[in-house]
Amino acid sequence: MTRFDGRLASFALLAVSTFTLPALGQQQVPAAPPEAPTAPAPAQAPMFPPVNQKNFTSASPTAEQVNAFLHASWGYDVNRVWQVAAVGKTMVPGLSKVVVYVGDKTGKEKPGAFSFFALPDGKHIIAGEDVYPFGANPYAEYRAKIQAEANGPYKGAVSKDLELVEFADFQCPHCKEAQPNMEKLAQDFPKARIIFVNYPLETIHPQAKLAAEYAVCAGKLGGSTAFFTFAGAAFDGQEGLTSADGAQLTLNSAVTKAGLDPQKVAACAAAPETSAEVEKQVKLAEDLNIHQTPTLVINGRQVNANMTYDELKKIIEFQMSMDSIK
Repeated sequence: MTRFDGRLASFALLAVSTFTLPALGQQQVPAAPPEAPTAPAPAQAPMFPPVNQKNFTSASPTAEQVNAFLHASWGYDVNRVWQVAAVGKTMVPGLSKVVVYVGDKTGKEKPGAFSFFALPDGKHIIAGEDVYPFGANPYAEYRAKIQAEANGPYKGAVSKDLELVEFADFQCPHCKEAQPNMEKLAQDFPKARIIFVNYPLETIHPQAKLAAEYAVCAGKLGGSTAFFTFAGAAFDGQEGLTSADGAQLTLNSAVTKAGLDPQKVAACAAAPETSAEVEKQVKLAEDLNIHQTPTLVINGRQVNANMTYDELKKIIEFQMSMDSIK
């Protein structure tokens, strides 16, 4: 469930949509005789227009820097091809407009183009309605922040070399749907440290904050094993979180399944420091510019945790290669 409809969690998942490329030259094939069936045209890789150096009026960023950034963002998709078409000055000093042609080498997708603005700091861009990190290693700062501040319950490795951090809301249906992905990741990436961070979207999920407070206390009183047992039970009973009375019954049941005392957990959940801990986790999400749940942060790289598992696994493996993790 998103805070802002249509806002994507990662630049890597931006759709190419802004305008169509100029007409592309293709070899003409004689038409088949009327009586013969016409076979579908074979897919062809896109042919981008020639690069015009007159479109590169800004010294920063360079085309090489843009290419490095796009490789970091899109390199997991072996069929995606692109060409930097322009890096131009704007009326704002230091603000450059970058235009990129994008296509699919199999020819299955129609080629297109999009633009973004590179900010003067050299570390950020504006694409669509949001700001994204920029550079050859654009997720490094987010990765460092995650390593320093995401210290909640975890599965898997003690090492923080590969951190998969799930930002989720117990009342969010999409978060519940993402749990099979999270379970598979724990199996397929035994070297990963898989961390859960509460991100209750209170404006649309009135019981989410209470569920997060109970989750914090389940981890505090029972450790990571009890936390994840509680979390699984809370997601399984998510329908009960639609009312205050139902939430209390659902959360107490999840606490019992985790082997904990509901009265002790309830007392812990009511403590001011528990609410403060949940707010601290929410602030971490906001500092990382996360606006939707479920979001999975892979060494600083944000993706939708509910995407197809094969795609998710491919992105993780690519990020591991970027971070020299074997």
